[in-house]
Amino acid sequence: MASNVLTSKKYLVLKTHDASLIDIFHILFTKDIESKDFVETLEVKQEILKERGVIFLSMLSQKILQYNKKTLYLFGSTFEMWLNLLGNKNNFRMFLSALLRGKMELPNQQSFNFLSTIGFLDNRVELDKKIKPGDSKYFAALTAMASKIAYENEEFIQVVVKKIWKMDFLGFYDCWDERHQANTTQGFMFHDKNTNPETIIVAFRGTDPFNADDWTTDIDISWYKFDAINGRVHGGFMKALGLKLDGSWPRDDGAYNAITKDLKNHLENNIRTRFIITGHSLGGALAILFPAVLELHKEAGVLKRLEGVYTFGQPKVGDKKFGKFMDKLLQYYGVKYYRFVYSHDIVPQMPYDDSVLMFKHFGTCIYINCIYERKNVEEESYKNYIDVVTRRIDAFWELVRSFILPRIFGSEYKERLLLQMFRLVGFIIPGFPAHGPQEYINATRLANYSL
Repeated sequence: MASNVLTSKKYLVLKTHDASLIDIFHILFTKDIESKDFVETLEVKQEILKERGVIFLSMLSQKILQYNKKTLYLFGSTFEMWLNLLGNKNNFRMFLSALLRGKMELPNQQSFNFLSTIGFLDNRVELDKKIKPGDSKYFAALTAMASKIAYENEEFIQVVVKKIWKMDFLGFYDCWDERHQANTTQGFMFHDKNTNPETIIVAFRGTDPFNADDWTTDIDISWYKFDAINGRVHGGFMKALGLKLDGSWPRDDGAYNAITKDLKNHLENNIRTRFIITGHSLGGALAILFPAVLELHKEAGVLKRLEGVYTFGQPKVGDKKFGKFMDKLLQYYGVKYYRFVYSHDIVPQMPYDDSVLMFKHFGTCIYINCIYERKNVEEESYKNYIDVVTRRIDAFWELVRSFILPRIFGSEYKERLLLQMFRLVGFIIPGFPAHGPQEYINATRLANYSL
């Protein structure tokens, strides 16, 4: 299915793993960046290579994350284990019972009773009963919730899809990323038979808060150009889908191949069924790049069955030329693309704008502010990083709002203490709590919009 030949003809690849801190600081003073072993280029314009400051910041941030990878992972694992011990009655009872028997049994991280930090911040899994199949909000609300539970383990996702949503679970994916030499790309697929026509949903997991590899993917400014795709495409996200380090696509490995193979089988067995791709954060980037990779591999039959792409807090995935290419591609196949951005969410600003590198969003942004007013804009409604005072005022309002929402809309909007404490981070890093999946679930339910 996928070609094994070199498909990328132009690229800029930052090989941060091969660079020392001293090497990275030398970037600021060297005029010949492409001669460095840790910067791999092919037919890259000199004006791009002159952007030493941007390249330096990207590589320095990645190196800091790489140095702290184990520490971040250990902290996250310990934190989540204690959350699941103290925050889940079943886990705590089992722990005490084992302790009384002289054993030390910790919660099983692959069980339904084990939640990620994202799940503990917002433990809702029920779909909004007021939003029915056929309603204009239905797919937005469904995909927002699917994007949230994509952070959980396979057993948890299966139980939610089968027993709570009453839908068909089609598969869980844990796929290899050659750049990180690990299975860092996760997602799942399910079949909603309540819609007409029936719909298959593919949901990618987003950025794991304690996974340094995910964060380095987000801030990496490496890019590739392909013969079949106009413009520059974010290299880290393409590798997360299965692109090899040499710019080629394997025949079997990777998320793209695994998901496409299963998707084609399900679509062949259900001739009227359409499908939707979704994801939050990093997952949103993978969702919108998936149609581009389908086009790269000439999967027109699959693209014809694509109903829409819904992303939440998605970072930028390519330059302006790539955006125009995607607009034409989606329009040609009649694919709806909805990119939701909530308030001051910082991730949609990544990678940060630069006049030469020019990572740009495309399509229509469904921007929803902190009082759930919706606006249609091509980019974020304003450069969020400029207005520091407004962002902190909104962070305070979001904390106050957490006590108001359940009184107006019911107990399902009651926020846990952990989430309310997390909101305090917004005073230090404005826009960070606004990135949480819970904000997009509330926004897709409460904002006044139609799609």
